[in-house]
Amino acid sequence: MSERSTRRAVLAGACMAAFAGLAACGKKEDKAAPTPEAPKGPPEGSLEWAVAGTWRSAADKARDPWRHPIETLRFFGLQPKMTVVDFWPGSGWYTEILAPYLNKGGGTLYLAGFVEGPAADPAQIAINNALKARLEADKKLYGQVQFSAFGPATGPVAPAGTADMVLFMRYIHAWMAAGLAEKAFADAYAALRPGGILGVEQHRLQPDEDQDPAAANGYVQESFVKQLAAEAGFTFVEASEINANPADTKDHPFGVETLPPTRLSAPAGQVGDPAFDRSKFEAIGESDRMTLKFRKPE
Repeated sequence: MSERSTRRAVLAGACMAAFAGLAACGKKEDKAAPTPEAPKGPPEGSLEWAVAGTWRSAADKARDPWRHPIETLRFFGLQPKMTVVDFWPGSGWYTEILAPYLNKGGGTLYLAGFVEGPAADPAQIAINNALKARLEADKKLYGQVQFSAFGPATGPVAPAGTADMVLFMRYIHAWMAAGLAEKAFADAYAALRPGGILGVEQHRLQPDEDQDPAAANGYVQESFVKQLAAEAGFTFVEASEINANPADTKDHPFGVETLPPTRLSAPAGQVGDPAFDRSKFEAIGESDRMTLKFRKPE
């Protein structure tokens, strides 16, 4: 073989080797490419984590766009280490958020539920018992929730001056009907430490309409709530339109409970009317609600 042919063979071999090396490098890079990580949920213990919790029912979560739990609790100033008292938690819509959040953060939750005893409403006792059973069944998640009661002759809802926050979530109208509104504000004031917060969410009556003392339709004037709070000693801090609904006309045949989620189709206590046309009320959605923040003076 000539010298020139030899040089050509050597060069061709070198090129083939270089090409093979580059191909091999490319294969190694492909194998070493990082796998995309699965999207992570909210940090455990955060308010977003509690609201997104798998323990909350689908029906409860479906109401989040109307109740705005993250925005509402942030507006009130909720913090993980707080002692919080929730008056009449009912079936536990907010409890399912508050209990895990406070448990993870080192806080304490008091539930001032319906009054029990021989003369108590059996339906309210059943609601109390169902909520207690659910919380007791998973103490790792919910922690040691404290139970008290609120009613005509009840004592303190929590040890005096220990609560950082008290919540009144849509029950002032019921307390007005039962003659308990003034007592609710007084009991909240007694439970709160100086500087503690009272957070109120309540169906809102038009300001130019007369206030029914019993709030039979479920709606209450914002000015009346502020008056009750002031009479108990609270200072008004701020209002928010987080839970406002301008579509709510507030003139429904069975009061606010005509709307979701209660959806009455007959007066309370009567059998529902299957022929009742619900379309108008479903289009409105949940009620227009005030969201108010008060403080116990330092």
